[in-house]
Amino acid sequence: MAIAKADAPIDGFGIGTSLTTSSDAPALDCAYKLQEYAGLPRRKHSTGKETWPGRKQVWRHYGPDGRMASDTLSVENDDQPGEPLIHQVMQAGKRLGPQPTFSEIRARAARELELLPEPLRKLEPGATYPVEVGEALIDLAAEFDRHLMDRDRKR
Repeated sequence: MAIAKADAPIDGFGIGTSLTTSSDAPALDCAYKLQEYAGLPRRKHSTGKETWPGRKQVWRHYGPDGRMASDTLSVENDDQPGEPLIHQVMQAGKRLGPQPTFSEIRARAARELELLPEPLRKLEPGATYPVEVGEALIDLAAEFDRHLMDRDRKR
């Protein structure tokens, strides 16, 4: 195999899901969508599966009652009001700070649940939470799309 001859950092090869999953929990319920590669934004364009490109940050806004009121999603270096929610906790495979205790995690979860708007806390059907997309992220997506169109025209 060419990949093995190239001394790729791979420990083994396998085919099939039974090599990587357990029989009692055979699948991970998530989707991986590449948003950046080699420092450049990426974006999925499949109909109904479009993604926002690049590294992002979410800023939370609170109402006068102290409860969560809305979030803004934008590029990570955008200057948005609100509390930034995404914090780096690992770098180069190492934890950047101490691991929180279970008590700290439990207390934080309880605080966050208390801050949810009442319809969301009660899991009322049809309850919504407003999330705005920042102009910087909209602009990045448009710039990326123009780049793809230009590249496709040149082909």
